[in-house]
Amino acid sequence: MADVFRFADDLGPLEIVHIHRPSVGLKAVVAIDNIACGPAVGGVRMAADVSAEEAFRLARAMTLKNAAAGLPHGGGKSVIFADPKMALADKERLIRAFASAIADLTDYIPGPDMGTDELAMAWIKDETGRAVGLPREIGGIPLDEVGATGFGLAVAIDVAARHIALDLKGARFVVQGFGSVGRHAARHLAAKGAVLVAASDSQGAVLDETGLDIPALEALKAEGKSVKDYPRGRAVAADAIIDLPCEIWIPAARPDVITAGNAGRLKTRLVAQGANIPCTPEAEAALAGRGVLILPDFIANAGGVICAATEYQRGTQAQAFATIADKIGENTEAVLAEAKRTKSSPRAAALSLATAKVRRAMQMRRW
Repeated sequence: MADVFRFADDLGPLEIVHIHRPSVGLKAVVAIDNIACGPAVGGVRMAADVSAEEAFRLARAMTLKNAAAGLPHGGGKSVIFADPKMALADKERLIRAFASAIADLTDYIPGPDMGTDELAMAWIKDETGRAVGLPREIGGIPLDEVGATGFGLAVAIDVAARHIALDLKGARFVVQGFGSVGRHAARHLAAKGAVLVAASDSQGAVLDETGLDIPALEALKAEGKSVKDYPRGRAVAADAIIDLPCEIWIPAARPDVITAGNAGRLKTRLVAQGANIPCTPEAEAALAGRGVLILPDFIANAGGVICAATEYQRGTQAQAFATIADKIGENTEAVLAEAKRTKSSPRAAALSLATAKVRRAMQMRRW
């Protein structure tokens, strides 16, 4: 908890809950950061190496993301300490135990995240009556399947490219984390003429300066294989994609993959943050000092939570995607214009705009 309180401020966190159920092997943390704008929405992340600090930092990102997008929700996040590749029956038992433990945390609405999916959300909804990113069969809009976050990321990149006079046709891009966000972003960017030259996952990476076949990579992942099994190109260690020159670099996996120690290796014009908190503050400062434009996570990757909020209000998939295009396009334009006007970084401009919305909402609440 001491690590979490290092980040505490007037916005939050509102509540940090540690969960331990030894009988089922459950260890988890729920962070509810701020609910001034409405009940907190945030994903359930499952990994062996998560932490309470990660839960809170991600919850704060959700507070800012929801506020920036003008959604009637605050920010929350939960982490479960476990291997997401466990047997399905074991995973269901663990997720249902987690759901039972958070049943009374009515200010928190869970959604899918790394290591969980729409099936896991169905189990949580069955236990608690609340979740987003649900399967279609029970009225949901499955976020991983439709690729809402990747679609929104491509919208943000399109806006940013115009600000730096970058023609997307022929622009080389790299995806670090070819999963539910990265693969959809890749498909939408390719439709605009951009060329995927490298992709990675937890097992390795593949490079091909002439362009990777995105449907072939998706087929490999659907078979449970790694992108490094791609039959053409050059298989390398996952970390090697940091060194490949490109116009657009997309971190779409874990937090803090770009640090002060490796930021100097990036040779790109634009970093579009598909993951939450993928760059440390020191790395962002170093990149900005070299003239690299960085699209903040809570602006660029808000497509998933916009879709989740639309689902929660019983909207349709078509309405969700129209809203994503409008909100992310407008927000990216506003942030970049404000950064230029104030001669600040896009993150500083985005933080100013989002926190102002949260504080205004806080003035309307009793507590």
